[in-house]
Amino acid sequence: MENVKEIADVPQEFVRDGMQFINRCTKPDKREFLKICQAVGVGFVIMGVIGYIVKLIHIPVNNILVGGS
Repeated sequence: MENVKEIADVPQEFVRDGMQFINRCTKPDKREFLKICQAVGVGFVIMGVIGYIVKLIHIPVNNILVGGS
């Protein structure tokens, strides 16, 4: 009987914690939203540059190793 009660308490506790989390969340204001967008944009640019550099290095090295004609 105790095990059944413990198993039933887990979803209730999960829902209670989820509701507390949702109630604490707030929408970002305009300034905070723009900062987040800026950070994401910079991340995209950095990842793109890294990918481009890796591709620039990979193509000649691959041609040397494979022995392209």
